[in-house]
Amino acid sequence: MQSFQQWPRNIRLFFIANILYQIGGGMFSVLYNLYIQSLGYSESMTGNVVSLQSLATALMFIPVGLLGDRLSRKWMLMAGALVSGAVFIGRSLLEAQSGMLLFAVLSGIFAAFFQVLAIPFLAENVSISKRLRMFSYYSSLVLAAQVIGSLGGGVIADLLQSLGFGRTASLQAVLMVGGISTLASFLPLIRIAETSGTAASMDSKPQATGHAADAARPGRDHVLITQFVITQLLIGFGSGLVIPYLNLYFTNRFDVSWSGMSLLLALGQVMTILSMLVGPYLAGRLGPVKAVVCFQMLSLPFLLVTGFTNMLWAASVSFLFRQALMNAANPIQSAIMMDKISVKRRGTANSLMQTAFMLGWATMGPVQSHLVTTYGNYWGYAITFSITGLLYVVSSLLYYIMFRERRTSAAAGINK
Repeated sequence: MQSFQQWPRNIRLFFIANILYQIGGGMFSVLYNLYIQSLGYSESMTGNVVSLQSLATALMFIPVGLLGDRLSRKWMLMAGALVSGAVFIGRSLLEAQSGMLLFAVLSGIFAAFFQVLAIPFLAENVSISKRLRMFSYYSSLVLAAQVIGSLGGGVIADLLQSLGFGRTASLQAVLMVGGISTLASFLPLIRIAETSGTAASMDSKPQATGHAADAARPGRDHVLITQFVITQLLIGFGSGLVIPYLNLYFTNRFDVSWSGMSLLLALGQVMTILSMLVGPYLAGRLGPVKAVVCFQMLSLPFLLVTGFTNMLWAASVSFLFRQALMNAANPIQSAIMMDKISVKRRGTANSLMQTAFMLGWATMGPVQSHLVTTYGNYWGYAITFSITGLLYVVSSLLYYIMFRERRTSAAAGINK
């Protein structure tokens, strides 16, 4: 295994930029909902902010993917870092509803830059033989940086409050730090050298035999992309009912402190990183499709326990296992998709998959806030967790039915 210093210079700079970017994002993902609540807004305001931000991101995925294929990915990433950082700083100060909603849209628009362009950027800066490993490192890095941001943000907010800062002021200070961290991710990106078609040259030889038939049959790709999008949309609907509101779930149902809530969410990310290391092994033993379904189905009992329990320790333990098991399937799903879709349509497939997932988040915000507002902190969350479980079951069954017959080729793509 190469040391960090032996990696390509562009990769090292991009990883450093991502650490700064994701730390800021981690702080906002955990604390911004609490900031809205501290200003006296209702659950519906939180749902509107999450929905608008998610919808803006979803609508930008395909345009950003197309522009990334035609323009400089480096300059687009720099624009994403600069504007995201500036918008985060603005969001840490805004208290008026109209401004908060407008800046949520802006955050969503420019968040799409990193989400869409990161994988293609890595692909054109690393050789094919090291690509899968680098994708795994990148996924782990994103989670680890978010852990630092979410955990550090909660701890600092509690510390500031203990020193006499008000609830809103302490959250504003931490969110400002998050915005500055995201803005600083622009600096390493400046030093990245432009690439000139390296991805195409590295792909051409291996893919000439493996995907020549796929390239000649776009109809097959379109069918596969549609199948992937359907399953991902169901996951997005389910996830959008629960994941953006886990911080409110723990603080409202159990009166957990900010630092305690941040620690718990951070541990969930750590568990996910560990489970991702086990994922390729399970895929090699069962086949990638069965591994995906196995991980997702095993997560369901823990999801339901989290939704129905009134004991903090049970909710915490079940949340950690649900988080690890459900998310462990993500890199395997990406590898399956990359193997089945021809090279010339992988960018489109990736953009559409992310669009489907974010559309689920965008549409479920008002539904979640209505259920919790109507039925309270126990039954409201119990209902949303149950609906999420049902959607996950349907998605997993469809995934197995549609993709199980091509297990061998997908497994070869994962184990190369």
